[in-house]
Amino acid sequence: MESLLSIGLGLGLSAACGFRVFVPLLALGLAARFGHVHPSPGFEWVSSPAALTALGAATAFEILAYYVPWLDHLLDTIATPAAVIAGVLASAAVLPDLPPALRWGVSLIGGGGAAGLMQGATVLLRLKSAALTGGVANPVVSTVELIGAVGTAVLAITLPLVCIVLVVIMFVAVFRAAGRLRFGRGATT
Repeated sequence: MESLLSIGLGLGLSAACGFRVFVPLLALGLAARFGHVHPSPGFEWVSSPAALTALGAATAFEILAYYVPWLDHLLDTIATPAAVIAGVLASAAVLPDLPPALRWGVSLIGGGGAAGLMQGATVLLRLKSAALTGGVANPVVSTVELIGAVGTAVLAITLPLVCIVLVVIMFVAVFRAAGRLRFGRGATT
């Protein structure tokens, strides 16, 4: 059961990395600092004062930058590979009970995949938002993404198995919405 909770935590944090790269890593560092999460061996650094300071600054910059109309699209090009890397790291950081080969396999495929899928869906939503509104609605998309990152990270830390179920539902909902926006499918499809 402990391994299943760790996998749920890792995949939930990874999915949150698809919304915002640094928010889930900061949440993980704070949770580890206050004893709510026990990082895998070699990942204890995530709760160090230096890491928390760096992650806090990066989180603040990322949040603010997504509210600048031209910068949000530039960040998406950088954030896509960064989200996958962050998803792998977040997942690997919380899977201490698994053998190394399995831990890294789950982290690479599950963690990187969850982050990449969520990031890809949000990029599609932002592009369509920009095309339909000239970028005027992009701050709304940014706010929803931030809420998604914070909410998913907190839920992953507090209720990892519930988070996994909600992440699957989120993937379906986001991809359905992105598909409607991207391909112009009607709401009945």
